[in-house]
Amino acid sequence: MSFVKIWVHLVFSIKDREPLLQKDFRYDLYKHIAENCREKDIFLQAVNGYTDHIHCLISLGKDQTISKVTQLIKGESSFWINKNNLTSERFSWQDDYFAVSVSESQVPTVVGYIKNQEKHHSKKSFADEVNEFMTRYRWKLIKDDQP
Repeated sequence: MSFVKIWVHLVFSIKDREPLLQKDFRYDLYKHIAENCREKDIFLQAVNGYTDHIHCLISLGKDQTISKVTQLIKGESSFWINKNNLTSERFSWQDDYFAVSVSESQVPTVVGYIKNQEKHHSKKSFADEVNEFMTRYRWKLIKDDQP
């Protein structure tokens, strides 16, 4: 039997970073994502976000990839939002996402950070947070029009 525990902090935003996740259904969305993850055997430790993005802390199983888990979470949640007409316009997530590994010792810190998103974003915009992630993890923005 294989034993695997790979923690991943996953962040994804709404297409064009529109602030469509309003309080009236945002918490129902998190609950729905958690239920969907349970049904699909995705171990979700924490989920939360703000008006234009979501953070998840997941632990990948031995046959799971970041890409597939992200696709399952984003695809089903956007379907659910549209099926229930929870936004005035058609809802979709951006194609891209951030994913970074988390050491076991940092799991409680990341869970706290995810749970504190509303307070966090009262002081810092998502754009500033993205720039901070880009700097901290030394990511480079690759534009589609570059060869």
